[in-house]
Amino acid sequence: MLMPPFTLHNPTTVEEACSLAGVLLGKGEEFDWVAGGTDLLPNYKWHLNPKPHVISLARIEGVDTLSLHEIGCMARLADLTVENGIHPLIVEAASKVASSLVRRNATLGGNLCLDTRCFWYNQGELWRRSIDWCHKADCGTGADCRVIPNQNTLCVATYQGDIAPTLMVLGAEVHLIGPNGLRTLPLAEFYQLDGMTKNILKKGEFLLKVTLSKEGAARMGSYQKLRVRDSWDFPEAGVAASWIPGDVNSLQIATTALESIPRCHPEEVAAVLEEGWDGMVSVKALAAAVRKSVQPVNNTSLPPRYRKSMVRVLTKRAVQKMLE
Repeated sequence: MLMPPFTLHNPTTVEEACSLAGVLLGKGEEFDWVAGGTDLLPNYKWHLNPKPHVISLARIEGVDTLSLHEIGCMARLADLTVENGIHPLIVEAASKVASSLVRRNATLGGNLCLDTRCFWYNQGELWRRSIDWCHKADCGTGADCRVIPNQNTLCVATYQGDIAPTLMVLGAEVHLIGPNGLRTLPLAEFYQLDGMTKNILKKGEFLLKVTLSKEGAARMGSYQKLRVRDSWDFPEAGVAASWIPGDVNSLQIATTALESIPRCHPEEVAAVLEEGWDGMVSVKALAAAVRKSVQPVNNTSLPPRYRKSMVRVLTKRAVQKMLE
């Protein structure tokens, strides 16, 4: 596939990147941010909503920090290791992303801002033209959603990132920066339930870094993933669990690859804890509650009923492994 033409910008500082974004916005020009390019560039080759300008973060110094409490947006997934001081739960999730070749280029910021995926969206333009347009990929055509017909207001494309749920259960915060300055919020509040909007990034903003508190860094956890091929594929379902060792009331659960956003499940956890923790009985009750709460749709490789059923299995495995 031929890459559509675009102008590539290479700022060398965060200030220059924000200024450039402000200038383009002032001119009414559309643009995308690119980090490792393992998600954006393949989409451009498929002509999936390309923009006339692309701003690269690759040459900006100081945005690839690696430590227990701070990870920069340009930190490569292959470098998220225990030797570099990264939390073991994040390391576990990063090691399960795609292949080793992809992980050498893919970044933390790119993974957290991963575009949502859908069987109807992730196709070439000629394929979509021959079947019918996609509501997300072909904005302005009046196309209906191919997954849930008779509505063209909500996109149900699925978020299929691995690292977000692990950071959520660790209580991570994201730092967003743009022409209007810096703002910080919990990662659990970063995502927006719409396959097109995806997150709350404002025009011109990008994700600068992720930070963990001392309490988050003290947690232990596990991440369990369902995918078709272990050596390559995006998750079809994923469950992350964490707790402060010895304190079952600190238990947190988050899921991914089941809806348009990754999300935490505090209500399901609270309901089980209210009954009193009773070992495997409580683990099974929690797994059943999380399974009931998720609503996958038919837009990935595996059928939604199977993915929903596997959530119970993955939750049970994650909590059991964490409590060992």
